[in-house]
Amino acid sequence: MSEKLIEVVDDAGIVRLTINRPKALNALNSAVIGELERVLVELEGRDDLRAVLITGAGEKAFVAGADIAEMRDKTPEQARDFARQALATFKRLETLPVPTVALVNGFCLGGGCELALACDWAVASDNAVFGQPEVQLGVIPGFGGTQRLPRRVGPAMALDLCTTGRKIDAAEALRIGLVNGVMAQGELEAHAEELTKQLGGNGPQAMRAAKQAIHDGMDQDLDSALALENALFAFCFAGEEQTEGMNAFVEKRKPNF
Repeated sequence: MSEKLIEVVDDAGIVRLTINRPKALNALNSAVIGELERVLVELEGRDDLRAVLITGAGEKAFVAGADIAEMRDKTPEQARDFARQALATFKRLETLPVPTVALVNGFCLGGGCELALACDWAVASDNAVFGQPEVQLGVIPGFGGTQRLPRRVGPAMALDLCTTGRKIDAAEALRIGLVNGVMAQGELEAHAEELTKQLGGNGPQAMRAAKQAIHDGMDQDLDSALALENALFAFCFAGEEQTEGMNAFVEKRKPNF
C-alpha cells in the first residue's frame, strides 16, 4: 500500500496535516493538492475542530514548491486549471473557521510559501528558506502569492521577492513579518506540541469568533468592523463557554472547555 500524500493526526480537535512527499521535497502536484482539498472538506464539517497545523515530512522541506516536472509541458489552459485547483484549495484552508498554523522546516519556496501564506500564521525553524522564485522559471506565483504576500509583508517587499526571485532566511522572514517566530530546528517539534496544548486549552468558539472578527473586519471600514467585533463579543455570552471560562477564572482553576 502506498503512503498517504497527506498524513492526518487528530489530538482532541487539534489536527496536524503533514504533506508526505519527502523524496520530492514535498512538492505540490495535482494529486497532493487534490488530497489536501479532500481532507479540508472533511475538516470543514467538523464541529469539534479547534485548530489546524500544517507541515511537511522530513527535515529538508516544508514544501519546496510546485512540481515543476508536472508543470513544464502544460498548455496555458492546463496551467490555468492547475492554478485554479490550488487557489481553491488554499482558499478553503484560509477560510477554515479555526486558527491555522504553518510549521515551516527547511525549504518554503514558491507554492510552499503560498501555502504558508494561506495559514493564519507561521513559525519556522532556523534552517527555513523562503522565497517566490517563479520568475527564474519564466512564470509568476500562481497560487495566490502575488496577492497574499503584499498583504502580509507590504507591496514593496512583495515586489522585491516576486521580481528578483531571491531567497531569504528565517531571520529575514521574521523581520519582514512573513513568520511569527523562529526557533532552533530541534525545537520546532516541541513548539508544535506546546502550541497544541495552548490552543486546546482555549475556548473553541471564542477562537473561531476571534478569527472571524479579524478576517472579516479587514475587508470592512473601521466602524463596520468594530460593529462586527461588538456583535461577536456579545455572541460569546450566549453559550456555556463564556460561563465556564469566567467561573474558572474567579475560582482560580483551569476551564474545562
